[in-house]
Amino acid sequence: MANASLQPFLTVQPLGEGVGNAGADESFAMTKETDMRDYRDAKAMAKAMRNALSARDVTVTHSEALEIVARQFGFASWNVMSAKIDEDGADRAGGGIALEQAVPIVRIFDVSKASEFYLDFLGFTVDWEHRYGDNFPLYMQVSRSGLRLHLSEHAGDATPGGNMCVYMTGIRDLHKELLAKDYRYMKPGLHDEGTRLEVQVIDPFNNRIRFMELKSR
Repeated sequence: MANASLQPFLTVQPLGEGVGNAGADESFAMTKETDMRDYRDAKAMAKAMRNALSARDVTVTHSEALEIVARQFGFASWNVMSAKIDEDGADRAGGGIALEQAVPIVRIFDVSKASEFYLDFLGFTVDWEHRYGDNFPLYMQVSRSGLRLHLSEHAGDATPGGNMCVYMTGIRDLHKELLAKDYRYMKPGLHDEGTRLEVQVIDPFNNRIRFMELKSR
């Protein structure tokens, strides 16, 4: 038996974590509506993780699974994440409209190129992956510092050439980090646009991400 406490950066695929445009696959509608999860579903994801690992003869405790899920969502620990869940629950108890963070779907065509760009270059980590079978398109969630993106090989999920704005702090540090990676296909600049600083990157599929830091902050 392996002990996952020795694998602090373990990434697994929670069972049923699939979304994406499955074309003629009739199960897609139900999957899309019921299986899209965020950090508030941490306990369910931890349970799914333990079940998936158990099937592979890997043992983790419930608390270890919660810590892993918390790190996947960018929290320092389960205690920090749990406090955030409680805070959100209190906000919702007051009623009214509550809009949540948008999660862009980004069309990709080559998994290795996407991984090189989003994981190795931009520093995202994989939260989960989904395929309907061994030779099916990939749909996965990546995240960094609270920003989540869905990368999809499914036709119809999104159109190449998308453009998104990401407001942030610490953009000078990000710029230095990206240049230090010495990524062959991208050497982004740091641009002063008057009211903001901006770093723009373009992925191998012509999708643009514009990182912006407002000077007024």
